[in-house]
Amino acid sequence: MMKAIKITGDSLAWEDCASVEELPADHVEIDVVWSAVNRADLMQRAGVYPPPPGASDILGLEASGRIAAVGTAVTGFKPGDEVCALLTGGGYATKVAVPAVQVLPIPKGFTLKKAAAIPEVFATAWLNLYQEADLKPGERVLLHAAASGLGTAVIQIATAFGNPVFATAGDEEKLEVCRNLGATGTWNRKDGSFVDAVKSWGGVDMVLDPVGGSYIKENQKVLSADGRIILIGLMGGRSAEVDLGLMLMKRHRLIGSTLRSRSVADKGRVMQALYRHVWPLLVAGQIEPMIDSTWPIEQAEDAMAHVAANRNTGKVLLKIGK
Repeated sequence: MMKAIKITGDSLAWEDCASVEELPADHVEIDVVWSAVNRADLMQRAGVYPPPPGASDILGLEASGRIAAVGTAVTGFKPGDEVCALLTGGGYATKVAVPAVQVLPIPKGFTLKKAAAIPEVFATAWLNLYQEADLKPGERVLLHAAASGLGTAVIQIATAFGNPVFATAGDEEKLEVCRNLGATGTWNRKDGSFVDAVKSWGGVDMVLDPVGGSYIKENQKVLSADGRIILIGLMGGRSAEVDLGLMLMKRHRLIGSTLRSRSVADKGRVMQALYRHVWPLLVAGQIEPMIDSTWPIEQAEDAMAHVAANRNTGKVLLKIGK
């Protein structure tokens, strides 16, 4: 038997559940030590973001831990290896089975705790900055909700690869963290529209937007010609006003992007890109996953409430194993 978080009505319970059945040939099984809270977990729990067909309905989109077993077709991993993994679900449990291509050895010198803060946010950052938006060196980024786990990863990766970042967030302490991580422009959303501040900073070539809603039209106003808005969330609602004239004249692109529903091959490509380009920076200490707080898995409900209330700067981790 294994244990996992079960959703019953409005509450979460840590209880026994059936363990992984036969391990597919291209999968590994991980004894989970740490997982983390992502906004997608909050949305799934609220019933508005169901897992893709065939995926585990247990919450949890990333984990770190030790390999317990490897499928017959897997090379490169053996039981006992310390790894971190990008999951399609199943992280809030003592064991998880995951395609081997979504698993990486933890960066040299990292603890399992620190490694748990990497997979989801760094994969999402890389995917959207360098695959979807195809950023070139020198191109400029506007990042909303910039002090989230994702935001803190985006600022560091973009800055390391020569892409200046303008960050917006809801309080001064968070903006100070963003500046310390490398953001060269910042704006407190409580001070009204960001448009004038971003324009005077020099405008942007890309917006990474987890908000949507009324932000889309504002994003357009600060985008240069050939600019891209990558929409990754709907915190501000699912309806937006788009200035099609501006879109046409300036050749803007509005791109919807989620990581979770992509194919295993796609996720594998993102993880290999991370291993090639980002792992060396992590090992060298040039970039650092930001951890806000850690909670025992039995307190998953409190940890999720902490994220829902926007109280975190960086990642909120859940301790599951030893």
